[in-house]
Amino acid sequence: MSNLLAPSILAADFANLQRDVEMVNNSEADWFHIDIMDGVFVPNISFGMPVLKAIAKHATKTIDVHLMIVNPDQYIQTFADLGANILTVHYEACTHLHRTIQAIKDAGMKAGVALNPHTPIAVLEDVIEDLDMVCLMSVNPGFGGQSFIENTFKKVSQLRHLIDFTESECLIEIDGGVTSYNANALIEAGANVLVAGSFVFGAENPTQTIADLKKTIE
Repeated sequence: MSNLLAPSILAADFANLQRDVEMVNNSEADWFHIDIMDGVFVPNISFGMPVLKAIAKHATKTIDVHLMIVNPDQYIQTFADLGANILTVHYEACTHLHRTIQAIKDAGMKAGVALNPHTPIAVLEDVIEDLDMVCLMSVNPGFGGQSFIENTFKKVSQLRHLIDFTESECLIEIDGGVTSYNANALIEAGANVLVAGSFVFGAENPTQTIADLKKTIE
């Protein structure tokens, strides 16, 4: 499987959202990464269901939804109905994680679990074989444009070891501070999917930046 690139819509121009969605459609990007924040689990509010519905109306690629919210269980079916293909919840927000994972799959989506920078890989040992993806936060969640946390490389290696040991087919996604300077090293450490927000949408030519990042991680 080739390595994947998922531009983060959180960094898009919300006043020109359809334009930016169509830019991703026409680029070499693989997925749309959609961050849903509630101002409770993280200290910021991004956007909710109406905006996701608008994005899904125009998106022609996989929609990867990352919930940074408390009580994600009550919204699982809602996000499935809105067109999410992958739904990622935070380990730190789920009291009954195994049940949540199964509910995501029962709703017809692939199931992901995100870990904050301080959360150890070991907490996933009992669910890794049930997961389609683990999202490692390489910044503290809640805001775009933060600097990459270098300890992420060690966590990627640890997670890759766990996945290989259990023969899981789980993907490793990296979210936060991804640029052309660390993308290749993350792939070499064992990652499969890179989320890039500010680096893509803040570029003078986002389409070319996506192409260059894809070439870097081939």
